[in-house]
Amino acid sequence: MRLTARSPVRAPLPTLPHLPTLARAVLLGGLTLGLLPTSAASATVVGPDYEMPFPCGDTWDGSSRPNHSPSALAIDWNRPEDLGAMVVASAPGVVTTAVDLGNRSYGRYVVVDHGRGRTSLYAHMDALWAVAGQAVDQGTPLGLVGSSGNSTGPHLHFEERLNNVDQHSYLHRRRFRMGTWQASRNCGSAPVVGDWDGNGTADVGVQRRTTAPRYRLKRPGRTSLVIPFGWRSDQALSGDWNGDGSVEIGARRPGSRAFVLRRRNGSTRTVPLGRVADFGVTGDWNGDGRTDLGLWRPSTQAFVLRATNGATRQIRFGAPGDRPVTGDWNGDGRTELGVFRPGTATFTLRNVSRRGAVRVRRVAFGSSTSLPVTGDWDGDRRTDLGVWSPSTAVFSLRTTPGGGPAVVTRQAWGRPRG
Repeated sequence: MRLTARSPVRAPLPTLPHLPTLARAVLLGGLTLGLLPTSAASATVVGPDYEMPFPCGDTWDGSSRPNHSPSALAIDWNRPEDLGAMVVASAPGVVTTAVDLGNRSYGRYVVVDHGRGRTSLYAHMDALWAVAGQAVDQGTPLGLVGSSGNSTGPHLHFEERLNNVDQHSYLHRRRFRMGTWQASRNCGSAPVVGDWDGNGTADVGVQRRTTAPRYRLKRPGRTSLVIPFGWRSDQALSGDWNGDGSVEIGARRPGSRAFVLRRRNGSTRTVPLGRVADFGVTGDWNGDGRTDLGLWRPSTQAFVLRATNGATRQIRFGAPGDRPVTGDWNGDGRTELGVFRPGTATFTLRNVSRRGAVRVRRVAFGSSTSLPVTGDWDGDRRTDLGVWSPSTAVFSLRTTPGGGPAVVTRQAWGRPRG
């Protein structure tokens, strides 16, 4: 039996006072319109770059009905044993709403602003993992399927909107047909950086969030490393976990509120830390040669840095919609903090001198749809800036040889999304 929502009265969409301006500026999802190749057997398809709101490979039945509120264009997603299934972002953006209306209307629901008037809504959830002001990528976990609010059974109520008006849903650039089963193609790559060959310079890599997740790491002049690891919902990380000079991979796992660190022999260590909406960061906070763990907390715009003994300290830095970055900006052996603001394509880097003086430097680089990366591209022991484009799967790496003008090199690695 299909269990779908009753027809709730449309709820107001509460937002933070500054977020309309932020959404216009951030344009994290500036969802693009594109034309797919045509053939005699298929018509031209035009649509925004959304994917299904579920992890790669999950199969769901989407339906609606004439009296569906707020419109028959909203999709109710069902499958057997769907209660507690993971819900992920259909496209990059900034969370503007993550609230619990109790047993009314949408119940627990999330709204993500993708820029240019486009938003997506995820309702009747059992658990909310997102917070307002959080930057999310396509595939970022938002919560769990439930039956909260005015609902008659577990399902996910999903809407694609333009200027707050429901639209026909496009998934993988194709218009979705109600009453059909579909497998999620929310399987995109995400960037990860590390010194994979131990030569003192950082190399690029990607995490493939497929049904069999794996990391594909580039080693110039050598065979690339392909390492099966993790879950589809993991946030990819890297670091020298034991201080032996070798960089390994790892992940931040939102559902378990923990880091999972992989050793060279394939064994793993789990370190509980943080909240479900936190974004994992890594760095050598005290300069002892070992990579430490940390978090960017979007609810308070604060970094939470963990010492080797487990003690934590917080540093407020950044603004809603920012993406965190870390690096040794001045080459003193200690990792410092920074943020990337997609709306202005600007890195803001924080540096603390030995005497405790805080200095902030801003560098314009990338675009509104870029994902930031950092690494020592030229081996001078200073962390450089970079970005990865999801639409082209190209890394743009910025260096300043000898402190002179910036030089940008590009490397294609990974698979384009969409």
